[in-house]
Order: sequence, then structure tokens, then C-alpha cells
Amino acid sequence: MTDAIDDFFSYISAVGPSKLVRIFWFFVFFEFLRFFLFELTTLLIWRIGKETRKMRYDVARQKLFIDRPLISIIVPGKNEGKHIYKLAMSMKEQSYTNFEFIVIDDGSDDDTERICKSLQKNGLIDLFLRNDVRGGKASAANLGYRYSRGKIIIHLDADCSYDNDAIEKIIIPFYLDESIGAVGGNVQVRNYKDSLCATLQAIEYADTISTGRITTSYLGIYRVVSGAFGAFKKEALDRVGGWDIGPGLDGDITVKLRKLNYKIAFESEAVCQTSVPDTFKKLVKQRLRWDKSIIRFRVRKHRDVFYPNATFKFSNFISSLENITYNLLLNFKWWVYIIDMAINYTSQLAFILPFNILLYTVMNFLKFTIFSLFRTRKNETVTYFLPYLPCMVFYFGLYLRVVRTIAYIDELFFKRSYEDPWNPSKSSKHAKELGL
Repeated sequence: MTDAIDDFFSYISAVGPSKLVRIFWFFVFFEFLRFFLFELTTLLIWRIGKETRKMRYDVARQKLFIDRPLISIIVPGKNEGKHIYKLAMSMKEQSYTNFEFIVIDDGSDDDTERICKSLQKNGLIDLFLRNDVRGGKASAANLGYRYSRGKIIIHLDADCSYDNDAIEKIIIPFYLDESIGAVGGNVQVRNYKDSLCATLQAIEYADTISTGRITTSYLGIYRVVSGAFGAFKKEALDRVGGWDIGPGLDGDITVKLRKLNYKIAFESEAVCQTSVPDTFKKLVKQRLRWDKSIIRFRVRKHRDVFYPNATFKFSNFISSLENITYNLLLNFKWWVYIIDMAINYTSQLAFILPFNILLYTVMNFLKFTIFSLFRTRKNETVTYFLPYLPCMVFYFGLYLRVVRTIAYIDELFFKRSYEDPWNPSKSSKHAKELGL
């Protein structure tokens, strides 16, 4: 064992800096520069403006409570009866109280209808709507949106939990900047102790999703308002006509709003807790759906953001380009890197693979510990997650890459998102005919 370690470090010493960069070019130029150095620099600049933002935030909060607009909270879903009472009670505890609470049942075959009618009778739900035949989440959300009366529409998932000031905090940004059309909430993992799979997702949500959305929002290229917790100006939804059939409807409506020159913001202090898949098998199904949407909506439906036409906007171009580059192109580029190493450095793979693992592990530790300083809300101490960080090399660097590759190939060549049971087949068929 000692001899192997000595051989390993002797090899690293003998290679030299320029050769190291040649061998580990994917990590150096793409992973380290983009996902550590660039994000850290952006976060530092963002933190410098903290006091100025706080003063503007306090003024915006005062404007909100002077104006006190009616807010419509819509909750579309199927077979969510077991979650509705808890969600309704949490809404009663919100610091902002001028809202209507609308629940839309999308053809449930459990006790959802009976439960919701009882809650409506007792004043815990303001309006209960039902699709007798399941139409899909977009259909249910649009039904709630059509009946809503609020100036701002907040879309929630029934199985999530929300801080008692979450509604207040997600609508304050609209009073910071009138050109904001939508605001995304900060979604965190509630069931992170349930399994290894859930724990690794919690780390991913904290580093890649939450922190990543702070930086992209600050740079004006934030691209996905989460359906679990997102707020929209009613006038903005009127202009885009609501949600189109998904999967990927969250990212789709965000791009539609951006194309109308609305700004999209992320509010890190508006906290939502969600339960993520607790097995890797369930996670595969979720991520296949998410990843197919990049092809369906970013590459096909909204490819016009790359055209130099009258509605062209540079921030939209960069937002989509960054998404497609780092999620799609570099995912395939990673396979090119693996082939490059296998062909050109076959005899040195015994050293190259362990050193790659070491590089990514060190970066993951640095990212998680340093980026923790910028997170406004932590669902557990940093030390709880530290023992799991070495697993992120295999979770994010291999497992999710394979899943993404399968999803991209499926959607690029076979358009499999239209076969996803997440939507009713009749809705998907209609969407395919319309090119949605």
C-alpha cells in the first residue's frame, strides 16, 4: 500500500504542471473554473453588496405591507389529499395574510376531493377546483390561474413545507424591481436523513442548485423558477397564457417570460422544504424527466433565443447558452475526455483515475465548506454532510452523467418526453402535434 502511494506521488511529481493540465484538462478548464472559481468570485461580489441590498429590501418590504395586494396561492396536484391539511395549516401561519388559497385536484382517485371540500367548508381553503379527468399539472395550474384574482400568483407543491415568512419573502422582490416577472423560492431537502440517496441530493441542492441560483440570479441569467415554490406577476402570466404541457414546464414558462423582457429573480430567504426521491431507482425516473426537458424546450422549442431577430436579448442568449453548454455539450465532452485518456494515456490510467477522484473530492470539500458561508439558511450543520462528500464524485460525476446521457439521447433521437406517464397520454399527444 505504501509503495503504491509513493508511486502515485512520484508520478505526479515527474509529470510537471503543463502535462498535468493536458491530462486533467476537463477538470481544470470546465469543472474548477466554472463551478468553483467563477461561482466563488460571483458570490464574493454579491456579498459585498449585502448592506445596500438590505436597505433596499427593507424599503421594498414597507411598500409591500402598505400596498397589501391580494395574492393567489394555487396548489395543483393529483392524489395529494394526505398533504393538503398540513399545507393549509402552514398557510394560516404565514406572516403575510392577504391571500386566497386555491387547491386544484387533477382527477384524483383517492380521498382528495372529500378532504378538500371539508377543508373548504371549514374555511381552510378559499376555493377548491377539480378536473374530473386528469389533464396534467399544467392543465391543473392553468385552471387555478384562470380562477385567481390576485395581483401575484404563487405556485406551490402540496407535499412541501414552507417557512412562516416564505410567502412574504417571495413577493418582496416584486417591490424591489417593477420589471421582475417571476421569483423562485429556495427549495431545500427535508428528508436528507432518510437514505444515502436523499443525503447526496441535499448536498447537490445546497451547492449546485441553491448557490448556483444565487449566482445566476445576480448575473441576470437565472433560468428555472421551481414549480415547488414560484411566484409570478398575474399580468406576466396573462401575456404568456399560463403554463404549457410539461415535463419541464417550470423552465419553459421561465424562458417564455424572459423572452417578453421580464426579469427573473431568485430569493434565497424564501425557504421551501421538499422531500426528494429516497432511492436511486426513483431518482433516475425524476432526472430522466428533468433532463429530457432541456432538449425539448431549450434546444427545440426556444431555440429562437439564439437568433439575431428583433426580440433578441443578450441575457437570454447567455442564459440558454450556459445551460445547454454545461448540461448538454459538456456532458458529451466528458465522454470525449474519457476516450481521450483511454486512447492516449492507457498505461497511465492507474494514476490518472485516482488523481481525478482526488481533485474532485478536494473541490467538493472546498465548495461545500466555503459556499456554506453564503447560504442564508442551513438545514443541518456542515459537519453532518462532510462524511458524505467523497460520495459526490461518483454521484454527481458518474451516476448523474450517465442518467443525463441516456435522457439526452432518448429525447434528441426519439422524443421520449412525449411518452412520459407524468403527463396523460392525450395531453402529450396534443402537445406533440402543436410542437409544445
